[in-house]
Amino acid sequence: MKQEETTRKCIASGQVLEKDVLLRFVAGPNLEIIPDFKGRLPGRGVYVKNSRKLLQKAIGGNLFAKSLKRKVRPAPELEQMVEKLLRQSALQAVSLARKAGVLVTGMDKVSEALKKGKAAFLLEATDAGEDGNQKITRMAGELEIFRLFATEELDKALDKVNTVHAAFLKGEMSKMVSHEFRKLADFLNS
Repeated sequence: MKQEETTRKCIASGQVLEKDVLLRFVAGPNLEIIPDFKGRLPGRGVYVKNSRKLLQKAIGGNLFAKSLKRKVRPAPELEQMVEKLLRQSALQAVSLARKAGVLVTGMDKVSEALKKGKAAFLLEATDAGEDGNQKITRMAGELEIFRLFATEELDKALDKVNTVHAAFLKGEMSKMVSHEFRKLADFLNS
């Protein structure tokens, strides 16, 4: 593949970046800018680096209209829509990991996966208790711990009750889940 096929320019930062670190938007039939992260909607795509601050800059600076050279406007609540879509995608990845058998939940099972060296990374609910947080952080060592969802969100995604700690077992599925988590974390934290 040619380099220009895998890279695009961020309208907010001016950087030329790989597509997988960019968010794609298109103008809908009513000239409203909407997310198109899967690249399936018709029309010319406009890209913003996966960052809340850069999306805010693109919205506030009317950069979508400038880039498309058309009178377009961001969908109402575009920023919240983007976060919701990234969150849904990450939670769907959690659900798929459970169905694929590469997710273990509960402190005992997570501890066992860590002791046996089977865990690729961990997920801890944002509302986890301090004692459990300290214990899991100690046990995790150098492993990455994502803190993106409240217990209620995890329970709904996994159809379980009181999901606070989870370990994703090493493998290709976990790489996909980690990628989805990173996309959400990047958006929320930058």
